Amino acid sequence: MRIHKVHQLHKERLARSTKPFNARGANVNRCEYCQVHKDYCICEHQPDVQSNAAFLLIMFDTEVLKPSNTGKLIADLIPETHAYLWSRTEPNPEMLALLQDDSYQPFVIFPEEQIENKALVTNDIVVAEGKTPLFILLDGSWREAGRMYRKSVYLHQLPVLSFNSEHLSSYIMRKASKDHQLATAEVASLVLDLFGEKENAKHLECWFELFREHYLYSKRPVKGAERGMGLKRLVDFRTELKESNQI
Repeated sequence: MRIHKVHQLHKERLARSTKPFNARGANVNRCEYCQVHKDYCICEHQPDVQSNAAFLLIMFDTEVLKPSNTGKLIADLIPETHAYLWSRTEPNPEMLALLQDDSYQPFVIFPEEQIENKALVTNDIVVAEGKTPLFILLDGSWREAGRMYRKSVYLHQLPVLSFNSEHLSSYIMRKASKDHQLATAEVASLVLDLFGEKENAKHLECWFELFREHYLYSKRPVKGAERGMGLKRLVDFRTELKESNQI
């Protein structure tokens, strides 16, 4: 299993905690990496893929401690995923240097309706030759993400990638979602799809579904045919992918 930046950030944040993080489900005996109950650990199934994209997760202070956080699933899949804690007054110098690195082309993933300067907004991903797209996700609740963007002046001149209603509606209908709130990993799947890495987008979608299913097992153990459907979907997808690449 590959240890990545979100794992490291989680460990660093725990080390400086002055008291236990007692969120809902705090008494569950969890795997320290995938954060699901150890009986349902998914680490052995961690994806191993290649990508021409890079992601930057800017995480609200306690978000990285939440077992339900899905930002780590992006790092599970995409080898070049950076992760930093957000600070209003002291942004991480390494993160700022990354944003200024000319080898990357950054895009902030954020809703258009919350952006005052509409000239920054795009619905397409156009990357200059020789550059790697750096997709920036503000990882927290919607309210926290809004505050993070407003209070982070270093983001205010960057292009903002926002999904049009047609793209979102198609995804939400396909997922049969009851609301329009997407998890961070689901947003990343949309980004990868728009970027043209459709296999990676589908892989992340399957990985998210497996995580969600196994995460819920700690709340409601499942037996019979219903159990294992997430893993079956992931295995079936990987089998189809392997066969198609051999043609």
